[in-house]
Amino acid sequence: MADRIDLIDGIGPIAKRYDALIIDLWGVIHDGVNLLPGAADCLTAVRDAGIPYALLSNAPRRALPLVDAMVQMGLPADYAPIVLSSGEATRLALEERADAWFEGVGRRCYHIGPERDENLFDGLDIDMVKAPEDADLIVNTGPWDVEETVADYEPVLRAGAAAGVKMVCANPDLEVIRGGQRVVCAGALAVRYEELGGDVIYYGKPKRPIYDSCFRRLGNPDPARVLAIGDSLRTDIAGAALMGMDSVLVVGGIHGDEFAGAEKAEIEHRIYGKCAESGNFPIAAIPSFRW
Repeated sequence: MADRIDLIDGIGPIAKRYDALIIDLWGVIHDGVNLLPGAADCLTAVRDAGIPYALLSNAPRRALPLVDAMVQMGLPADYAPIVLSSGEATRLALEERADAWFEGVGRRCYHIGPERDENLFDGLDIDMVKAPEDADLIVNTGPWDVEETVADYEPVLRAGAAAGVKMVCANPDLEVIRGGQRVVCAGALAVRYEELGGDVIYYGKPKRPIYDSCFRRLGNPDPARVLAIGDSLRTDIAGAALMGMDSVLVVGGIHGDEFAGAEKAEIEHRIYGKCAESGNFPIAAIPSFRW
């Protein structure tokens, strides 16, 4: 393998080789506040090319609110024909409790997360409690406020871990860029919980179940014929590799600071270096989501 990842102008030259696309949302389509420049135009081109696609997000909310938010940002609703989220996967897991991990876990739940994520619990047979040590289960959807850090949650995390309470993490991301600002995600709190001895189960990328759901919604294409597009090496690119998919890295997202201010050849070498750390390599990189 060459010691660089090609930085190409857009996905157009390669997208038509595939039967379907799986496209990340945050950092690719929008930044949590606005649609990213050119993203809607790129989706138009994908649609015009007749390529089926699913939008896959590690957002800890259910799919419908994600679609509503993008519509408010200006994306036509029919541009989101298939949307899956880690929040939706978490909701299903809490309802079914099919995983052996839930064996013996009671119905008292403590929620780490903002009020906007509470639709995750609608219709579930659970009792919400006000202290982690009183819970049978902690559901972690991320910090309450965008200014908070992992350290702000140390007392809560320590109390839950000391009491032996299991945690469901509804968003494996460590951080995202929201309107230009880095914001801590549920994954960072979950990692700290594990460091404290807590038991955590994760739903979302790069875990297999959420991709299996995508494939079913796309008509079960051969994973080798599906292209994943995302901005996170830890989730999007690693998840694609796990599932046997090719991937394209959007360098202007979560890793933007690491690749900024360099010439094209240097950016290609930097991307390769970052990928070599994990052993997961995209087939190409693009500056932003464009055709």
